[in-house]
Formats: sequence, structure tokens, C-alpha cells
Amino acid sequence: MARKFSAASGLRTLKPRSASGAVGGMLGAIAMSAIAGVLVTAAMTPVVALSGTAANSAIDIFENLPSHLDPGQLAEPSTLWATGSDTTTYKLAEFYDQDRKTVAWDDISQFVKDAAVAEEDPRFYTHGGVDMLATARAVLQNLAGKDLSGASTITMQYVRNVLIQEAYAIPDEEERKAAYKEAMRQDMDRKLKEMKLAISIEKKYPKDEILLGYLNIALFGRTIYGIESAAQYYYSSSAKDLSLAQAASLVAIVNNPSLYQLDVEENIPANKERRDKILGSMLNHGKITQAQYDEAVATPVEPQIKPRVAGCVEAEKNFGLGHFCDYVQRYIKQDPNFGETAAEREFNFSRGGYQIYTTIDLDMQAAGNEATRNNVPAVMDGIDVGSASSSVQVKTGRVLTMVQNKPFSNIPEVLESDPGYSAINYNTDYDLGGSGGFQVGSTFKAVTLAEWIKSGHSVRDVVNVNSRTVPFDTIRASCMPDGVYGFGSWDFTNDNEGTRGNQTVLTAMAKSINGGLVSMQQKMDLCDTFDTAKKLGIHRAANQTNEELPTYGTQELSMVPSNVYGGIDEIAPITMASAYAAFAGDGTVCTPVPIDLITGPGGEEVPFTGSTCTEGVSPEVAAGVAYALQYTVDNPIGLAGHARSAYGVPHLAKTGTTDFVRDNWTVGASTEVATATWVGNAGPVQLWDGTRDRVSTQGFGGLMYADTYIWPAIMNTADAKYGGAEFPEAPESATQQTIVAVPDVTGKSFDEAVSMLIQLGFNVSEGAVVDSSIPSGQIASSDPGAGASVPRGTGVTIFRSNGAATPVPDGLVGSTGNAAKSALNGAGFDSVEFACEAGGKTDPKKQRVVAVAPESGSDALPSNTVTLTLSCGKR
Repeated sequence: MARKFSAASGLRTLKPRSASGAVGGMLGAIAMSAIAGVLVTAAMTPVVALSGTAANSAIDIFENLPSHLDPGQLAEPSTLWATGSDTTTYKLAEFYDQDRKTVAWDDISQFVKDAAVAEEDPRFYTHGGVDMLATARAVLQNLAGKDLSGASTITMQYVRNVLIQEAYAIPDEEERKAAYKEAMRQDMDRKLKEMKLAISIEKKYPKDEILLGYLNIALFGRTIYGIESAAQYYYSSSAKDLSLAQAASLVAIVNNPSLYQLDVEENIPANKERRDKILGSMLNHGKITQAQYDEAVATPVEPQIKPRVAGCVEAEKNFGLGHFCDYVQRYIKQDPNFGETAAEREFNFSRGGYQIYTTIDLDMQAAGNEATRNNVPAVMDGIDVGSASSSVQVKTGRVLTMVQNKPFSNIPEVLESDPGYSAINYNTDYDLGGSGGFQVGSTFKAVTLAEWIKSGHSVRDVVNVNSRTVPFDTIRASCMPDGVYGFGSWDFTNDNEGTRGNQTVLTAMAKSINGGLVSMQQKMDLCDTFDTAKKLGIHRAANQTNEELPTYGTQELSMVPSNVYGGIDEIAPITMASAYAAFAGDGTVCTPVPIDLITGPGGEEVPFTGSTCTEGVSPEVAAGVAYALQYTVDNPIGLAGHARSAYGVPHLAKTGTTDFVRDNWTVGASTEVATATWVGNAGPVQLWDGTRDRVSTQGFGGLMYADTYIWPAIMNTADAKYGGAEFPEAPESATQQTIVAVPDVTGKSFDEAVSMLIQLGFNVSEGAVVDSSIPSGQIASSDPGAGASVPRGTGVTIFRSNGAATPVPDGLVGSTGNAAKSALNGAGFDSVEFACEAGGKTDPKKQRVVAVAPESGSDALPSNTVTLTLSCGKR
């Protein structure tokens, strides 16, 4: 009974011949015989064959067959590389559909070449692509009910393999299957097609090149293609260094891979039998000596299997770069340069033979891996713990690190059995293999600060930092109905209640005081703040899933007041690193890119989508933000003291903590590198009451401080390697203390007075109602008073009048005591007392007034006593 092989093996299936098949075979044989002469003529004297002088039906059949075949580029693995400090390139991972490495003629053992020719096609170097002796024999075999395989020369086998590879190279699955079926068709028409294509190949290429192409294209079992990959896989050797016995053993596989491949123990005896037959053919054709033959046949078949591991698991194993590897792979598969559809890009990536040189910095990555391992375990009881750190190069977007606490694996069995592994990349957006992102907390304050400086304010302006209730209509929002965020009120608190009152913006940023940021936003437009965030490239890591929000289904940020200080949107660390790189890099924000260079199989550069750099904020605004964020690092009151460089390189940084300390962040940069580190809840856990939620990191040792160790470890390595300059000098408008005169609001309505003061940048509060002659309800006075010069943003208290007071008359000083008293009585002051200037006895009739209390012009209640001081003893 004939043995059957699956289509996946790339081999024909042998079937018993039916009666009709036998008749067809006879007719085919007759046609084959008629064409045989044509084939000889075509192979030897093509001009005659094409002249039409011997035209008949057989020639017509042959002439109508295609005559051109382009071997094209064979599928090869794509490889990811990383470059070390010493310029050595290290292989991170490989991806392939076909394990093949195309090699040159001199890189293949002569034993392999001789074995292939001696066994498969002894007259290879003398025929013109079609061996007529073998063809005639095949015709007889066909009449006997056998197939035409015996007619296949090496050139014809090469043609068939090229046709198969052309089929494999079709991205569309249905078209690919149809083309493969056509290439594997078992009939005379297909054989004739192979013959004519073989003749055309022979006319175009030298024999050695055809044999080389055959050895590079042939299937050696499973997904192993080409002699070099076969040598590596089966014998842990190069094709160049194969022994005679090994060469013959590998050539044996090509005849029937599923029967002879060496990684199946049951195949070893059959392989040896086939190998020894090949060795005999080599001996018979004078390619080896008797001694070589004897030694080779006496050598046992002992494979040394060395699998070529594909995928990012190797990158994780060797460099802790599994998630970065996955990120690069996904980045390419989203790049339209590699195909119009996702399926086409996936197909091309695994077959293209690309050499992909990545941007990763192995030194920084190693430092980040070590610091993360030392501070954040992969698994902790009671919390789904996570940590991620991304670094990008300032002004280029090159991704330098991508660190995570859970090592990478995408093997289902591993993920199911070990929660310490994850295929989710905490550093990136969801569509690049990431999670849904994490709330960024107070690190968003830097965006609000950028808009503050952009709108003409200074970091030394004074703002109210207190926790308080804020009316929504005090939050301007030009892009919303009514031009304000809304109506009603909103309560918020500070984590730091130890700093209160009116403080500089610099202090509010350094101590991360929420109230200060709310006060800042009240002086700006909420829509402008979020427009600045968008220009900095800040977006949600995944689409908003809350259908009740206007941003549902998008990656847009939530335009709510609490976001300006609390960073409530879930954002990827790499996004925050890129935004902060703009603050350190003259305002230039660059989209992250993990690739420096891609070359094709021939060494040619392959186009890919690189980083896009735009102006996130102006250089002046960036310098102002850098000034304030460097203050949070270098000043003792700042919360980012851990971000100081061990090498004296200037750093800017901001910390962030979300509600209940679920997430902890440090984001910052030098003028060369920006890094974002997050530590917190990778996801919810089941609580004691059966519900699921994220938990505080406070109860897990030093977890809430882990970012303060990981971030410096990465950045200190970056500083040692790349250095860093001073940040550009901030403009005076962003750093100087602006002095403003308090306007006179006396007699103004309360709302009018508040508006006047706010427009000048003052923080306004209302004092008690005071006695005043100003009409009731109007402003009687302010503190500081009108005309006082104070820093912009200073708090000004305004006092309403009760309207019950009367002005003390003018002109009293210099008049006699009685005259002054009469004037006061006339103004409604009934209680008047006299006092002597320097002792003695008062004589109001004669003595004159030298002082009045309360002073003339001031307000007092009519029931108050007015004291007149007389010049006693003087005329």
C-alpha cells in the first residue's frame, strides 16, 4: 500500500490509478512522446523550436505554456537587534514562517552539492533543464500507473519549489491555497509547464546558481527551508562544515521530509537507508573514494537538534526585553509601509528577512531591570502589583528603556500556570499590546503649569492653595456651553494640609498642593489646558469605555476640573515620558519610535514610520516649566528630591500619587533622556467582601516608594552615558515676581470689586461687614488698601459697608472747641468730649482744636464718642 503524506509536508499524495486514469495516462504518454522531440530541440536549439517550421499540435501545446519564472526573494526570518555600548550588535529575537537562511555557494559543503547531484540528477551538468532519458523512462512509468516524478531534474524541482514559494508569498489565504494547489497539481500539463520553465531557467542562469537556488529553497521538514537552516537545526552546524555523512543525511530528507526528517526518532533507520543509497550514488559517480564511503556508511545517524527559537521569549530570557520586543513587532505590524492591511503586514513581517535595529539602550535597560527586580516583585499577595518604566531620547523619541516587573511570555500554558508572567505591556497603549493605562496623579500638574506660563503668568505669582469649595462657573471653558465648566459647586481637598493660605505657584508645584492648581485654573481656560495636553501628545492608553462620558469610544482626556491636578485619566508611561521630554527639549514632543534602521535581505534600507516631532509648547514655555520642575528636585521643600542626579546632571521631575495611594509615579528628564516610572495596581483584586477593586500600595512594604528607587537607577545610568546640559534660561515673564497696585474698589458693588481684583490677578476673599458711610452692601474698604503695591496673586480681603456710619466733618482742627462741637452735633454726633493737649484745664470757648478722634473724613457711628483735643494754655 502506498504511503500518503499531508499537503502540509509539501509532498504529493500517491493514489492507485483508475481505469479512466490509465487511459488518460496513455494519451498523456503519447502527447509526451510527441513533445519529447520538441523539448530536446527547445533545450538545445531554441531558435528552431520557436520558428514554427515544425509546427504541429504538440508544439502548439508547448508554445502556449508560460516560459518565464522569477525566483524572487525567498522567505526568511526577520531579526531584532540591539546595539551595545561597544557597538556590538546583539540578537534579541527572530520571527518567521519559514526557517531559512540563504547562503552563498562557498558557504555550502561540496559534499552537499555532490550528494544532491549524484542522487537527484546525475546528468545535471549536461542537460538543458530536461533530462530526456529520465523523461522517456517516466513516460513508461506513467503507462504502468506510476507518477512522473522520475522525470524531475534538479532544475525542474527548483521550478516546482519556486512555484510553491510564490504561492506561499500570497497574503490572501484563499488565493494562497489556490496557488499552492495549482503548483502541486499532478498531471501532464503541470509537468510540461515545469519542463518549459526549467528550460527558461537554464538559459538564464549558470548551473551552479541553479543548484545553489535549489539548496536554498528546498524543504527539509517542518518549517526548515534551505541547507543552512537544516544544518543548524539537525546538526548544530553550518552548511559549510557538514561532514560527508551529515551532508548525505540532510540531502536524504528532501526526497520525503516527513519520512526522513531527523527530529523524529522513528525516522532514523529510514534516513540512514536513504543516506547510504546517496553515498553509494556518490561513489558510483566518482564524487567520493571507497574509503570515504566506508567511513560514512559506518557513521551512525546522530542528529544534534538545535531549534531556532522564534518570538519574544528569547528577548526576555537573554535581556529582559520581551515586552519591548513585542512592542517593536506590533509597531511594525501597524506601519502601512509593510502592507495595506493588518494581515498583510503580519505576513510580510514573518517572511521579509528584515534586519531590524532597535533603539533600546542595553545599559539603561539592565539598570532598570535590576532596580525593578529589587523593589517590585512579579507577584505579591493581596495586590495585582505592577511596575513599568519607559525612557525616550529628548528631541528624537527613540525608546531607550522599557522595563516591567512581570517578565514577558505569550505562551498560554505559562500564563495560565504562573501569574508572575504577563503578555501585557504596562508601558504602552492598548493597541500596541499594552494595558488600559494608569491614572497619572499629580504628574499632570506639569501640563496645567505649562498652560499657566503660556497664558502669561509667572511661577512666582501667588495663589490660594487651600482646600475649599469652588463654584463650577468660576472655571472658564470657552468650548463648553455658557463658556464655563458648569454650575453648582465642587469640594476638593489637599493631601498636604500643612501648607495653607496664599503661596507662590513655585511652592504649590514643589509641594504638589491641589488648591494651588485649582486657583491657577480659575485664571485660565479649561479648554486651553487640555488643548496643551493634546499638543504634548497626552492621550488615554485605551478608548474610554464609560458610555455616559462625552469622550466615550475615544482616547481623548476627560475635560474636568479635577484632572488639572489629579490626572484621573489612565495613561501609558511611555506617553508621559514623551510629554516630559518636551519640557526638557525646547518644547519639542516626538512620538515614540523603537527602531533606528531596517534593512532587507540584500542589505537595502527598508522604509518605516519614524518619529514625528512637533512643537508641544513654545521653547519659552518649556523653559519656564523646566525651571519650576527643577525647583521641585533641587529645593528642600520639593517632593522630587530623589530625582537628583548622582552625576550633577540637571534634572526636572514631578511625582504623582492617585487616590488612596493606588498608583505612584515619578516622571522627569535631563536635556538628553526622559523617563516615566509607575508602580501600583496592574488590575483589581478580590476584596474581603467579594467585590473587586484596586488597593492602596501603602500596606505592602516599601511599594509606595519603589518609583523613587527605580527612576534614579535608570536616569543615573543615562547621565553617566549621555550627560546633560543646563536647561535653557526661563524668560523673566515666567519667573519674575510681578508687582501690582491694589485698585480702589470703595463704593463698588461686591461683584464689580471681585471682578476688578481677579482681572489683575489677585485672590479675593470677603471680610466682615464694617461700619461705613458707603451705601449698605457696597465695598467700604480692602486689605491691603487701595494703592498698595503687592505681588500679583496676593490675597485681597474686601469689606462690605453696613451704611450705618457717618463721616466725621472736615475743618474741625483749628476751630474753637465749641465751634467744632457744634459742627459735630450738626452732623449727628451727640457725644463729644474734650481733652487737653498737654494737661491743664480745657476751655472750649477759647481753646482751639489740635486733633480729632476719629479723624476728620473717617466713618463712625453717630452713637460713637468723638474726642476733640484742645490746645490748653495756648492762644
